[in-house]
Amino acid sequence: MIKKYRKSFIVFWGAFLLLVGGACLFFYLVAIGKLGFMPTFEELENPTSRFASEVYSGDGKMIGKYFRGNENRRYTDYDDIPENVLNALIATEDVRFYDHSGIDGRGLLRVIKGLLSGNTSSGGGSTISQQLAKMLFPRTPDQGFFGLVLQKFREWVIAVKLEKSYTKEEIITMYLNKFDFLHLAVGINSAAHIYFGVPTDSLRVEQAAMLVGMAKNPWLYNPVRFPGRATGRRNVVLGQMKKYGMITGALHDSLRTLPLEIHFQREDHKEGLGTYFREYLRLYMTAPRPEKGSPAYRRNREQYGLDSLAWENDPLYGWCNKNQKADGSCYDIYSDGLKIYTTLDSRVQRHAEEALLEHLGKTLQPEFEEENARKSNPPFSNDIPKTRADSIMSRAVQSSERFRSMQRAGLSVDSIRRSFDTPVKMSLFTFQGLKDTVMTPRDSLKYYKSILRAAFMVMEPRTGQVKAYVGGADFHYFMYDMVSTGKRQVGSTIKPILYTLAMQEGLDPCQKVLNVPQTFILPDGEPWTPRNSTREREGEMVTLKWGLANSVNNISGWVLKQFTPEAVAHMARKMGITSHMDPVPSIYLGAAEITVKEMVAAFAVFANKGVYNAPVLVTRVEDKYGNVLVHFQPESQEVITEATAYLMTNLLEEVVNKGTGRRLRYAYHLPNVMGGKTGTTQEHSDGWFIGITPALAGGVWVGAEDRDVHFQSLAKGQGAHMALPIWALFMQKLNADPSIRLEQNEFERPASFHQVVDCGEEEEEEEKGEEVIEEVLF
Repeated sequence: MIKKYRKSFIVFWGAFLLLVGGACLFFYLVAIGKLGFMPTFEELENPTSRFASEVYSGDGKMIGKYFRGNENRRYTDYDDIPENVLNALIATEDVRFYDHSGIDGRGLLRVIKGLLSGNTSSGGGSTISQQLAKMLFPRTPDQGFFGLVLQKFREWVIAVKLEKSYTKEEIITMYLNKFDFLHLAVGINSAAHIYFGVPTDSLRVEQAAMLVGMAKNPWLYNPVRFPGRATGRRNVVLGQMKKYGMITGALHDSLRTLPLEIHFQREDHKEGLGTYFREYLRLYMTAPRPEKGSPAYRRNREQYGLDSLAWENDPLYGWCNKNQKADGSCYDIYSDGLKIYTTLDSRVQRHAEEALLEHLGKTLQPEFEEENARKSNPPFSNDIPKTRADSIMSRAVQSSERFRSMQRAGLSVDSIRRSFDTPVKMSLFTFQGLKDTVMTPRDSLKYYKSILRAAFMVMEPRTGQVKAYVGGADFHYFMYDMVSTGKRQVGSTIKPILYTLAMQEGLDPCQKVLNVPQTFILPDGEPWTPRNSTREREGEMVTLKWGLANSVNNISGWVLKQFTPEAVAHMARKMGITSHMDPVPSIYLGAAEITVKEMVAAFAVFANKGVYNAPVLVTRVEDKYGNVLVHFQPESQEVITEATAYLMTNLLEEVVNKGTGRRLRYAYHLPNVMGGKTGTTQEHSDGWFIGITPALAGGVWVGAEDRDVHFQSLAKGQGAHMALPIWALFMQKLNADPSIRLEQNEFERPASFHQVVDCGEEEEEEEKGEEVIEEVLF
């Protein structure tokens, strides 16, 4: 009998051993990478996990992220993952997660049995560890059937290796940090914010079930595109949680009837609060070491000098490239999960953005469009020759992205120019929202030149901390940052720096001088006599205080003659203005081009008792685990005496109470202690207002992209009309916000200060409607 079956016995066991041995050899070859890619021990111990860096406001709000591609992932520790999410994931994807070592044999048998019986609803056999292996080491496209089979076995081996290298808690943490929930929601933390607008630990049971339900197929169960499918899948997850005793039957029955109630909010660097600030900060922190011969500096030697100084003296400038991680590599702002705590106050920032848009959209732009309707070649000023306007438009066409992309595609210049005169469908920016229209690309460029731009920055004088930073009206359409990057002529906002020099050198604000035109001899020998916009009190003796309050060029010219343009430029540099200023007579009329950021920091000196604080953008940076990497402190320096600073606050208060800034009182009824200065440049192309209070200093610039696009009249084009209202609206919003308590004390008078500042001049003239005295244009 034994002999009869001996041959069969040998064949059976031989085949069995051969099959087992072959399987063992196969898995061995897979494990050592002979049958395709297999991660090394080091790669398994340190899998690539890219985490977006997060930007926080000073009041603790996350206002944005930096990430590359779709890697919008926020690190979440296991202890911060709510039990609802863990239960939903395990009940649905791998109920024996804590019992297997990477491969669930029972699950595989269930799948095989289902396939043999034709039951495709028996579920998948992939464990959480296997799914993590697939995410960490993704499949390559176009593998073919046998390639996919081999990849599946490879994932089994990786899953087993992961189980040996990590605890169960670490595996499930990596899984939930790695999974892509679509719409740039990578990881459970980002998904909670993007789909429900809540932190991870606030996810309710039904919300956690919906997100876990996406794990089966995020595209198919996308709640934004397919809410019905997402609801059905969520209910399946709730059913699994009920089945395994993770929720009660009563809770299950009540939750499955609820609507999804997602609060979808897309995350994008062009969206949200402080877009210009976040972009400036990104460029500042990732700046490379300045190289003198690099293309970036060939046409701008001044910028090379400024950047070189910043690289050496400012720890924040180029921080990512100046500091290294433990492995010797530099920090990557897009993938290292840094937490960047800025000085911005989300409430102040929101008020600043709203004030800027409110004035531009509701008042200034409608007025400008009304005026454009009467121009001969809108939006260009009537005094601009057509040839000059045509030249500006020609340069605009050639510098447009549309022109460059068509040129790269090999089209001739003539055909490109014809395309710019062919009407096409497009959406245009308006302050009321996008407008669909049909227009030629050339006309669209002209349209955007007619949109007025603005910039606004606010900082604390005592700390240097920047509290609001608005580089423009809309980062989508006007990406050029006019707070720190753009420079424009500052007009009469430079005059307080001239007066600072005068007060520091002993002139008295109550000193009287004759209000007559001042003539300067230019280097070419020609005389130059600036004029005033009005002849009010011309020929009379007036005080220096009255001259600054009403921005009278005659008086400022007299003050300049007591010193030199070089002395004014030196004082400006002491007060933090790094932009080039030609030491020529026109310096006192604001011919120099300076940034809003520089002007605000300079005026903050007055409110800070003569101490200059360089604007501070960031207080500290932490790694993804919360370890503090660096603290930042303000760069402080006493640049004028406390007595001079107090004198200047008094002079600037006079501007607001009786001078060119007085509409802050009679039109906006602001009760705050404040000083300020208006500014208007040649042909009223630029309007400025810089304001100070004991707690805040802020500056506003308004103008168009091209200086040849501006209001025709001084009444509309002056700084008091273009820029001052943004500061006024901002202050009104701060005053009305119960969560913000503005300091209402007077500017602090030095104990040893005994100088008379009340000059005893005649009472302010009766106000006449909206008339405001403004400085003459140079």
